[in-house]
Amino acid sequence: MNTTISNNGLPKLPQAAGQPGNSPAPESSASAAGAGAPAAKADDQLKLTDSAKALQQAARTDATPVDSQRVERVRQALADGSYKIDAGRIADRMLAMERQLGGTDKA
Repeated sequence: MNTTISNNGLPKLPQAAGQPGNSPAPESSASAAGAGAPAAKADDQLKLTDSAKALQQAARTDATPVDSQRVERVRQALADGSYKIDAGRIADRMLAMERQLGGTDKA
């Protein structure tokens, strides 16, 4: 069976040299870099917004520890059918989140 994956008209992304299937271009990279390519500025900076910093912090695996005992209790309750869902509490929390996202309520 022959499987072909196409890029659906999207441009091909450059791949790092040395990966299988990538052969270096005939001209050296040093000569290609000097041929009209702008040099990197030493004063380039990157500033993250507060939102980006918060997302970065949330993405860290050590940012939110997992309560393994609670997870096991919930898993057991689900397995034996004793887990109770409080629909009113869920609705209240969803509404509170909606107010926060809409900017009408500050947590």
